[in-house]
Amino acid sequence: MTEDFGPEAAPKHPLSGTRMTGAEIVVQVLADEGVDTVFGYSGGAILPSYDAIFRYNNDNRQADGSDPMPLIVPANEQGAGFMAAGYARASGKVGVALVTSGPGATNTVTPVRDCMADSIPIVVICGQVPTGAIGTDGFQEAPVANIMGAAAKHVFLVTDPARLEETMRTAFEIARTGRPGPVVIDIPKDVQNWEGEYQGSGYLPVPGYRQRMHAVSRNKLSQLECVRFFDMLKESRRPLIYAGGGVINGEASAELATLARELKIPVVTTLMGLGAFDTTDDLCMHMLGMHGTAYANYAVDDCDFLIALGARFDDRVAGNPNEFAANARHIAHFDIDHSEIDKVKATDWHHVGILKNALQALIDYARKNPLPHDFTEWADHLKALKAAHPMAYKPDGDDIQPQHVIEEINKITKGEAIISTGVGQHQMWAAQFFDFCEPRLWLTSGSMGTMGFGLPAAIGAQFAQRERLVIDIDGDASIRMNIGELETATTYGLPVKVVVLNNIGDGMVRQWQKLFFKSRFSATDKSLHKKDFIKAAEADGYEWAKRVDNKADLPGVIADFLAFEGPAFLEVMVDRDAGVYPMVGPGMSYRQMITGDYIANRYDTAASEETDASEMF
Repeated sequence: MTEDFGPEAAPKHPLSGTRMTGAEIVVQVLADEGVDTVFGYSGGAILPSYDAIFRYNNDNRQADGSDPMPLIVPANEQGAGFMAAGYARASGKVGVALVTSGPGATNTVTPVRDCMADSIPIVVICGQVPTGAIGTDGFQEAPVANIMGAAAKHVFLVTDPARLEETMRTAFEIARTGRPGPVVIDIPKDVQNWEGEYQGSGYLPVPGYRQRMHAVSRNKLSQLECVRFFDMLKESRRPLIYAGGGVINGEASAELATLARELKIPVVTTLMGLGAFDTTDDLCMHMLGMHGTAYANYAVDDCDFLIALGARFDDRVAGNPNEFAANARHIAHFDIDHSEIDKVKATDWHHVGILKNALQALIDYARKNPLPHDFTEWADHLKALKAAHPMAYKPDGDDIQPQHVIEEINKITKGEAIISTGVGQHQMWAAQFFDFCEPRLWLTSGSMGTMGFGLPAAIGAQFAQRERLVIDIDGDASIRMNIGELETATTYGLPVKVVVLNNIGDGMVRQWQKLFFKSRFSATDKSLHKKDFIKAAEADGYEWAKRVDNKADLPGVIADFLAFEGPAFLEVMVDRDAGVYPMVGPGMSYRQMITGDYIANRYDTAASEETDASEMF
C-alpha cells in the first residue's frame, strides 16, 4: 500500500477497456485474484454470473482439458460456505462461495459467522433481486446486508454497477488483510447484466480501514520494546509460549519454531493453533484449555512468564481469567487486532503488528544479546509433568475406544495428513491424539462449534491440497447435519476419507448431562434412529464403505481404508460411555480440572503436590 493508504498501482491490465457485463467483471476479478475453485449453488438471481463462469472456463480451457476455475456444486449452500472455508484454512488463500439470493444467501449465514469467529478469509458473492425491486419482498429476496452485517467482517451491496469491479477487488483486500475474515458482496441481477468497460485496476476508497492496516504494518518492534521484553525474560525461570490461530493466519509458524528452539521456551497451543508448532517436538506441550492435556494446563499454572502469540484468552482457555496463569509475574501479548489487548486478561507488555516480523525481531535481538541463563530446570519439570500426567483412556474391555481409533490412524499418517472434524467429542479426541507437524493440517470449527463442518471443509481442503491425504473425523450426530455432501465428494472423484465415530448419540452433550445434569439424557439418545451410514455412503457412490465393531479388526481395516485410492467411508462403533478428559468446566480454573479415571490429577494425590508453583522452584 502507498502512503496515501491506497493499494499500489498495478501494470496496465491486458483486458483494460474491454466491454464486459457485470457478471463477466465478477469472474474476471476472481481470475485476477488467483481464484482457482469456486463453490456454489445456482438460482435465478445469480444465473448471469454462473453463465459467465461457464463461458470463462470454455474460453480458457487448460491444456489438459480442465477448467481454470471449476465451479463445485454442493448439496446445500451451507456446504458451499464450509467448502470455501476448508479451502481457505488448508491453503491460506481466500475461499470463494457463489450463491443465489434469498434462501441461497441466508443458508451461508452460519459459514460466514463461523469464518468471522475463527478469522478465516472467504468472499461470499450473493445474487440479489434487481435494484428497483429491493425492499418490495420480491421472490427470493432477503435483506442480506442487514442479516450479514453482524456476522461478517464487511458487507457490500452493489447498487452502482460502475463500482462493481472496485468493490470485488476491495472485498478480497479486506478479507485477507489484517485479521482475516469473511466479506459478503450482494449483487443485484441488473448489476450483473449491466455492460461497461473493464478497468483492470482500482479499489474503493476505504481510507479508515487502510489507515488502520497501514498503522499495523508500520508498527515494527523497536529496540526499546525488545529490551523491555527481554528484561522480563531474564527475570523468568519458567517462561511459556501460548500460541493461537493467529500464528497460522499470520504465516509465522517458522519464526515461532526458531524462537522457541533457540531460547528453549516450551509451547502450548490453542485448539485453533494446533500445527503452529510441531506437536512431536520435545518443546511442545500440546493443547491447553477446557479439553487440553493435563500437563499443558499444569504448565500454564506453573509458568512465571506467559507469552501469548495470536491468541485471545477465550473462555475455552481462560474460563476463569483471574485464575488463568495466576503465578505468572508477567504476561506479554502479540496480536494484530488491538481490540484483543487487555480484553480478557491484563497484560504487562503488548505489541500490535505483523507477528512474523515481530518474532523475527526478537530472534535477531536474542542472537545479539544471549540470555544469562537457560531454562533447564523448567524443562525437567515439564518433562516430569508429561510423564506423570499423560493422556490416557480405558485400556481394556471389548468396546472400541474412540481414542484408540485416532491413535491407529495417527500411526499411519504421522502428523502429515489434513484432519477435518465435525463438532463434539470426536473433535476433541482428534485434537488430543493426532499429531500435526506443520500448520494448515488441522481444520475445525473452533469458536462457533458448528456441527456439520467436517465433511464440507474436508472437500474444500482436498481441492486446495489435491496431493494431500484428507480425513474427516466425524460423529454420528455431527455428520447428519451435512451428510448430503457425501455425494459431492464422489461426484468430483475426491479421495476424501470419512471416519464416523458412532456412539449413538450427541456424545458431548451427553457428557455434560452426565456431569452437570445428574445423567438426565434429554434428547441426546440416537438409539431409535434408523440411519444406516454404510448404505447411505454406498448410495452416494462410495465403493469402499465398511463398519467396524470388533476391536481386533480395527488396525487392518484402518490400513485398508487409508490405502484405498478413492473416497472411502469408515464407521466405527465406539464405546458410547467414553468421555473426553481432561475437562475444565465452564468458569473453572485448571486446579478444578476433571481428569477422569485414567489421567492422574496432581491435586487429588499427595498433599505435597498441592504446593503452589511459586514454591516449586
